[in-house]
Amino acid sequence: MGLLDGKHALVTGGSRGIGRAIALKFASEGADVAITFFSRKEEADAVVAEICAMGRRAVCYQSDASDFNAAGETVAAADAFLGGLDILVNNAGVTRDSLLIRMDEQQWDTVINANLKSVFNYCRHAGALMMRRRSGSIINISSVVGLGGNAGQCNYAASKAGVIGLTMSVAKELGARGVRANCIAPGFILTEMTSRLPDNLKDMWIQDTLLKRAGLPEDVANVALFLASELSSYITGETINCSAHMRN
Repeated sequence: MGLLDGKHALVTGGSRGIGRAIALKFASEGADVAITFFSRKEEADAVVAEICAMGRRAVCYQSDASDFNAAGETVAAADAFLGGLDILVNNAGVTRDSLLIRMDEQQWDTVINANLKSVFNYCRHAGALMMRRRSGSIINISSVVGLGGNAGQCNYAASKAGVIGLTMSVAKELGARGVRANCIAPGFILTEMTSRLPDNLKDMWIQDTLLKRAGLPEDVANVALFLASELSSYITGETINCSAHMRN
């Protein structure tokens, strides 16, 4: 018996990195899973194939998470394909790093739309379904940068701090209808995105953790599994750090 037997999940940005790890973890625990991707269809198809090989149902949708109407269409399609929607993971996101005095409006807007507006879009559409059914778990991926800020990432920090505030508000609005909403704030996680960072910066961040190692996407996926399952049935409106107490 898996922790998510009979459950149906939608994971945005599920073709690689943290999203991929969450989608595979959910499937391994018995869930049928829909994922979204922005441009990398081959990678999304590969995740779907891995999930189907586990004996679970899976599907992927190309979608711009920052597009309100497209998000609604994706939620409706996933709900129809899966036969319900019990779990939403908002993971899609981007970075456009620059110092404040060099950052242009496009860099700001791109990150805010991809990282914050997208979470609103999917919470709005999936939350409505969950409210009517009086059950559901929403898991939003924030960042330790949203808690402490980071030089060169004022757009990213603002977007991830916004995700935390949005999550707490969603929890307060939907809790009485049986819907939980929580955040995960990862620290330095080894993904394709972080692999492009200079080695000296990666080493510095690793030394800033108590465990003296980088996190893995699977570390975040384990927290997401906890929040998606009945093990966390009395937890809502919380942000769980997955950072080995990384100083930020």
